[in-house]
Amino acid sequence: MLNELLKRYPALWECKNDIINAEKAIIELYQNAGKLLICGNGGSCADSEHIAGELMKGFMKKRPLSSEETKGLEPGIAAKLQNGLPCIPLTSFSALNTAFCNDVEPELVFAQPLWVLGNKGDMLIAISTSGNSKNVVAAAKVAKAKGMTVLALTGKKGGALKDIADITIAVPETETFKVQELHLPVYHYLCAKVEAHFYEI
Repeated sequence: MLNELLKRYPALWECKNDIINAEKAIIELYQNAGKLLICGNGGSCADSEHIAGELMKGFMKKRPLSSEETKGLEPGIAAKLQNGLPCIPLTSFSALNTAFCNDVEPELVFAQPLWVLGNKGDMLIAISTSGNSKNVVAAAKVAKAKGMTVLALTGKKGGALKDIADITIAVPETETFKVQELHLPVYHYLCAKVEAHFYEI
């Protein structure tokens, strides 16, 4: 699957080892009952939601519930529910985030929910095409202080995030839309590999 990704997007060859390390880290996260938290602005905000959508329901597999899991559920509900992997886009808390920006500090808009929801052993995916988005960098700093792993998705230069993150996938572009065009296949690959690891059907 990785060779297919690199064949379709040869520019990502220079990110190969970082992609592999990210894949291993996310699998290890879920093996240890951790959860994923994600943040980003603009298009990267949409990417945060997109990643959650791929992880919390079937992506390339249906992920049906086991017979044990269906106990106590009505058959019609049990047949349609799907298994998923815990993932929280910090971008989703509209009321909290707008109130915190207005009342306290916009730069800490993602750091606040991360402080409440993140635990040691969890992981933050920090998405910033420049690597310098102040609110994303602040969240990464808080994540490290809490003992979380930080995976950064950035552009070529990596920005401030590359000095904070445990793993940085710095795709080899500098223009925002071009960076985002390469982030999509990277996180689709990661979601597919993680799904394949945990779900056989």
